[in-house]
Amino acid sequence: MENESVMTPEISAEALRSAIDKPVFHLVGEAADSLGRECYVVGGYVRDIMLRRPSTDVDFVTVGSGIEVASEVARRLKGSHLSVFRNYGTAQVKRRSVELEFVGARKESYHRESRNPVVEDGTLDDDIARRDFTVNAMALCVNAGRFGELIDRYNGIDDLRRGLIRTPLDPDVTFSDDPLRMMRAIRFATQLGFEIVDETFNAIRRNARRIEIISKERVADELMKIMRSPQPSRGWQLLFRSGLLKIIFPELAALRGIDVVNGVGHKDNFFHTMAVLDNVAAQTDNVWLRWAALLHDIAKPVTKRWDDKLGWTFHGHNAVGAKMVPRIFRRMKLPMNEHMKYVQKLVELHMRPIALVEEIVTDSAVRRMLFDAGDDVDDLMTLCSADITSKNQMKVERFRRNYELVKQKMVELEERDRIRNFQPPVDGIEIMQTFGLGECREVGIIKEHIKNAILDGEIPNEHEAARALMLRFAASTLGLTPQTSR
Repeated sequence: MENESVMTPEISAEALRSAIDKPVFHLVGEAADSLGRECYVVGGYVRDIMLRRPSTDVDFVTVGSGIEVASEVARRLKGSHLSVFRNYGTAQVKRRSVELEFVGARKESYHRESRNPVVEDGTLDDDIARRDFTVNAMALCVNAGRFGELIDRYNGIDDLRRGLIRTPLDPDVTFSDDPLRMMRAIRFATQLGFEIVDETFNAIRRNARRIEIISKERVADELMKIMRSPQPSRGWQLLFRSGLLKIIFPELAALRGIDVVNGVGHKDNFFHTMAVLDNVAAQTDNVWLRWAALLHDIAKPVTKRWDDKLGWTFHGHNAVGAKMVPRIFRRMKLPMNEHMKYVQKLVELHMRPIALVEEIVTDSAVRRMLFDAGDDVDDLMTLCSADITSKNQMKVERFRRNYELVKQKMVELEERDRIRNFQPPVDGIEIMQTFGLGECREVGIIKEHIKNAILDGEIPNEHEAARALMLRFAASTLGLTPQTSR
């Protein structure tokens, strides 16, 4: 089915020639001519010319040694740096922000148990045929006599015009040989807003299990590109429909479906999650906030219970979900650093603003949310606002009005009480010095009491008030008296 939303690339032969009519392309062509080599711009750069997308990385294929051509280009291009990778038969010439990659034309064959191909020298046609998709299988000649000539053996330009993803050769062979191409098909469809043709998509379904031979790092790289797309839900839904999601991310696949008891169902948590994800994506490019949106209800399948009085419940899904985040990140080879901790925190806290909205907003509750969220409180509010996906417009409007009240109170309390990234006005050293204590549990008890008093609004977040409370509490509860200096 054609994708009507795709802007049709109207690229004439002259327009293509003009698009690469730049000194660097002529220089590469002259270098190749001096060595008697055919040389072509290939792959993503050609595709992006036609889609009018920016690109700074340019791939060249030469018939013969790509390293030789790269070396000659580096010699001619002042201020450039040459990197040679002889094991792979490739070379890179870098100048400022532009990277030129060179490889000799090759053909590949695969063994079923591995995605690492046996590589042999080949013709331009061999090289084009091994490409993943027709839209990436076009080439532009840079040799002087044929400068700007388009090589399009598989009608890639027509597929670009129609917004279609298909493989140049038999898709079953393409995906079995290199299963990562299944992820790439879905990623390109998501990034470009293209459709995957039925023959190609059905081959992904048939070969889904082959993804298990691909390293989790490479899968994660494709997932990150999907998450950075304008509408990431498109990619995740394609992953689900293809059968890949159940293999690479079973916890997310488990969100799909509705259970019914006594005629009562609940919303499909997978489609709800997709809506929340796109709501967040419409507001921010913060990819880790998008991950938090994807994972905010991840524990609902394991916490789902039927209660005869309450109906379907998901008690504690936020806390259980927060515990699941590190395990998911570790298994999927996502970064186990501050990004994971950020996602974990937002998953754990995502119910807090909702509780405030549904109840009477107290200063104490808002202070505690500010304290727990710290600098991430604005992102938390973005997530929770995106979580409002009800089809009941009156309910949505009521929630949004209450959110605005919560936000207003947050601003007022932050200005007055400085709770965000809270630092106690009386620290542990002062407590120990005041009462002649070493490190002990009593110091922690006093600090916690002061913190709670500030968060509950019993005392202002000021040193004098906190010290006075410390003295009273230590005397009445712990039997401690200040040590007099000698």
